[in-house]
Amino acid sequence: MHMADALLSPAVGGTMWAASAGAIIYCSRTLRQEMDGGKAPLMGVLGAFIFAAQMINFSIPATGSSGHLGGGLLLAVLLGPSAAFITIASVLVVQALFFADGGLLALGCNIFNLGFFPAFLAYPLIYKPLLGSKPSKSRITVAAMVAAIIGLQLGAFAVVLETVASGISALPFATFAGLMQPIHLAIGVVEGLVTAAVVSFVYQARPEIIASVQDARLLGRAPLRNVLAAFLGMTLLTGGFVSWFASENPDGLEWAIARVSGAEEVAEPQDGVHARLAALQEAIAFLPDYTFKPSGQQPENGGGPESSLGTSVAGVVGGLLTLAIALLSGMLLRRQGRVV
Repeated sequence: MHMADALLSPAVGGTMWAASAGAIIYCSRTLRQEMDGGKAPLMGVLGAFIFAAQMINFSIPATGSSGHLGGGLLLAVLLGPSAAFITIASVLVVQALFFADGGLLALGCNIFNLGFFPAFLAYPLIYKPLLGSKPSKSRITVAAMVAAIIGLQLGAFAVVLETVASGISALPFATFAGLMQPIHLAIGVVEGLVTAAVVSFVYQARPEIIASVQDARLLGRAPLRNVLAAFLGMTLLTGGFVSWFASENPDGLEWAIARVSGAEEVAEPQDGVHARLAALQEAIAFLPDYTFKPSGQQPENGGGPESSLGTSVAGVVGGLLTLAIALLSGMLLRRQGRVV
């Protein structure tokens, strides 16, 4: 569901940049009051895990489409809404800057769509009431499924609204929404199942992590080495190996665009803002599309061992970069919180 710059006008892209920046400022102020010794490392390893997990596109049967984990709800359950938003923003910044996944103009939209709806709407208004005061595996599964589906539906609808409001692509509202919502319903079911499985694992291994979302003091008392090591191991395995087997089908957004326009991508406008941002992204991204930049002697989309190696390098390097940025964000907020 990562939007490209070609879908957005500078006005809409800039507005969503401001909205996401405002949300990050709010979350940072909130976290200063609740950061403890355990949350910063957890933000780091969970951010790395979500980065790696988003590389795994899974096929949606009978559609020719694919989807991937969003991760916003999972982060909100394990970290709380504010830390989740900061962490998903770290993931998306790394993806856009270094891997050319999602546009720079669209970065504000992507952060908002993948972060705000699951963390600040689906988690507190859907997941928590359904979970109740006595968590169990069945309650976690039902709550995660319903909240993941609703959060993803809201994010997909926001993509439609942002695209139509931009007015630079010939994607009619009714047709575009009529394709985006059903395909992301299917993706939401998978996201709910994955979220439920991971949350159930954490709840059984370290229930105080879940409880710490309500009382941050509990996390500081808990030994987290095993959980941190488990997520780091899953990150390296997922990004370094499992990513080889990701579906090559277009994701839900690309699939919907292709059904409406006949092409998986909308032509990039050649105005100054789009051209400058595209050039900047091309200069910064050292592993575009999660593989090595093509040399003059190699086809751009060539497969084989070198392509797999590029994917592995991208998964491991991207996971570690995300870990470092999310961890540093948590540590800085914790330090500032002590001063305030």
